[in-house]
Amino acid sequence: MDILSRLNKFISLITSNMKRYIFLLLIALLLNTSCTNKKIIYPETDIIPVTDSYYGEDILDNYRWLEDDMSEKTKDWVERQNKTTFTYLGQIKFREDLKEKFEKIWNYEKLSSPFFEGDYVYYYRNNGLQNQYVLYRKKNDVEEVFLDPNQFSDDGTISLSGLSFSKDGSKVCYSISDGGSDWRKLIVMDTKSKEIIEDTLVDIKFSGINWKANEGFFYSSYDRPKKSELSDKTDQHKLYYHKLGTKQKDDKVFFGGKDNEKHRYVGASVTEDDKYLIIDASKFTKGNISFLKSLKDDSSPLIPIDEDYSTDSYLVHSEKDRLFFVTNKNAPNNKVVSASANSPNEKFWNDFIPEGESVLSISYSAGYFFAKYIVDVKSKILKFDLDGKNLGEIELPSIGTARGFSGKKDDKEVYFTFTNYNSPSIIYSLNPKNNQTQIYWKPDINFDPEKYISKQIFYKSKDGTKIPMTITHKKDIEYNGKNPTILYAYGGFNISILPSFSISNAIWMELGGVYAVPNLRGGGEYGKNWHLQGVKMNKQNVFDDFIAAAEYLISKKITTSDYLAIRGGSNGGLLVGATMTQRPELMKVAIPAVGVLDMLRYHKFTAGAGWAYDYGTSEESEEMYRYLKKYSPVHNVKDNSNYPATLVTTADHDDRVVPAHSYKFISELQKKHIGDSPVLIRIENRAGHGAGTPVSKRIEQYADIYGFILYNMGYKALP
Repeated sequence: MDILSRLNKFISLITSNMKRYIFLLLIALLLNTSCTNKKIIYPETDIIPVTDSYYGEDILDNYRWLEDDMSEKTKDWVERQNKTTFTYLGQIKFREDLKEKFEKIWNYEKLSSPFFEGDYVYYYRNNGLQNQYVLYRKKNDVEEVFLDPNQFSDDGTISLSGLSFSKDGSKVCYSISDGGSDWRKLIVMDTKSKEIIEDTLVDIKFSGINWKANEGFFYSSYDRPKKSELSDKTDQHKLYYHKLGTKQKDDKVFFGGKDNEKHRYVGASVTEDDKYLIIDASKFTKGNISFLKSLKDDSSPLIPIDEDYSTDSYLVHSEKDRLFFVTNKNAPNNKVVSASANSPNEKFWNDFIPEGESVLSISYSAGYFFAKYIVDVKSKILKFDLDGKNLGEIELPSIGTARGFSGKKDDKEVYFTFTNYNSPSIIYSLNPKNNQTQIYWKPDINFDPEKYISKQIFYKSKDGTKIPMTITHKKDIEYNGKNPTILYAYGGFNISILPSFSISNAIWMELGGVYAVPNLRGGGEYGKNWHLQGVKMNKQNVFDDFIAAAEYLISKKITTSDYLAIRGGSNGGLLVGATMTQRPELMKVAIPAVGVLDMLRYHKFTAGAGWAYDYGTSEESEEMYRYLKKYSPVHNVKDNSNYPATLVTTADHDDRVVPAHSYKFISELQKKHIGDSPVLIRIENRAGHGAGTPVSKRIEQYADIYGFILYNMGYKALP
């Protein structure tokens, strides 16, 4: 065979093999494409239309049936949704790597500030990965476990939610939550023997525990719902007194049992000498009236202190017959006033610590008042004596958030914690005589704050208002538009989001991520006026502030829309839901957690009507209805629209923001979303609004959330 013939045969052979190779390659590529880009088949959600009429306008609610948390149909829907979600999450190869990373960094000892009761010093400690913090105590340097909530249940879902000691420390009443529910049980224990000495008190909700000497205590609750304790409306809060040695059914109602005493929230405090009871009553989350009642005589009248629902006033401390209140009455940034117990009415108040330029909160310990100011989202602490004299500023370690400074009159030391976004919380002790501080305890954590930078900037919102934002990340990252970024905010209920260390944020930043927190209107960072700029008919300001924050990050090339995730919980879940429906192109991923998402019906569940101070209601006026409808996330998911990758998170025992909000929102998204990005819901079992969630569940949640975010930003492995 000549050379030419041999060459043609060789080419023919290669061509044949190449054809086979190319065919196999195409098949492989096709299979791979079908696996990675296959459109998710979402669980079928029945459409059972219900029509409501608002001011002559009919509103269709296709998923009203999901509000029934007791039905088998809803339970089945939850199971099918979770199956779809966890199947999707299961394909994220680095999800387990994330979980391991969380477990590694989370596993360090955590400690609370100590406090003194009777002959003991008490403190909480978590050895690392314990599901719940353990309460320890010491006497003569001998340590013992006093109360271990990890023994309440095998899976850590029953948590310790509060406790209060009697005046001499001989008894303690503690509350427990089952599965994250806001409904509590109260248990009374003898502190010396650690034996339970009373029958368990049940059906307690939104309650403090306020002892009268060592004889008994005040608590608050609602009547038990007739249908679902997790979703039925709770309207009339009552203040009870439980005398030790008696049955709960015999507990006396001190306030709230009459029609003219009907309030959604009722609380109490007892003066240090056990002479007086101060009762606070509110119809909404802001604004309260208050009364004083002598405890010497059960028949003594209620003496009005403050009868103005438009302001807030609370007892801070009592010194014999002298009462000290913090109030925002004629003081949007708060002030402290004093009054005699014999004439407690606001007409007789005297300014004690006047209003300043920054928002004030107050605490008392060791014979002094500690005025805690928020100055551009940073802590400043001043000390005052009982004459109202300013004794100087407490020096803080750096710029950040100081918490604590609370204790008893006879305490010899005052304790506080200090933290910021890149510094784990350190406990300090303060000598109240000379204001000298020293480190009491410092965590040994596998995280180096020196590698990170946290800076505050101010940007302009849509209407020109300057909004502060703190941006935290590794020092060496480049602003090239490709940094995975989480934009987190809250923006409501006069709540201030202050710099604070978080293990989950630390891991995000360790991966090269940016963590940005704007302090939106509706919060409490700049006082009452700042709050009011984000409520009711001003609520769109909050969303505009958040959108402007995203636009700022993009304009500075810190990130782009392809690498931006927005996240928020509760009222922050509403923020995310409203932002992603108004500006879906602005972000790649949206994580609305336990969100208030149906703004036309939120007030019909549990204590939701109490939020009307911030939101208004659809029944309030036609104008308010139309404003709510315009931004309500459930009602603003549009047909044939492309939304960002969305992971809605909620829990089956959330009886504060009922999961029906999230159920209805994801149903609308799955029906109307036309893009390839996943829109899924993760429903946690035996968990509530967040408090008391065991560490094991929190690690799993964060691994899933971060995995979802990074995967939808295009990452196939951890950065």
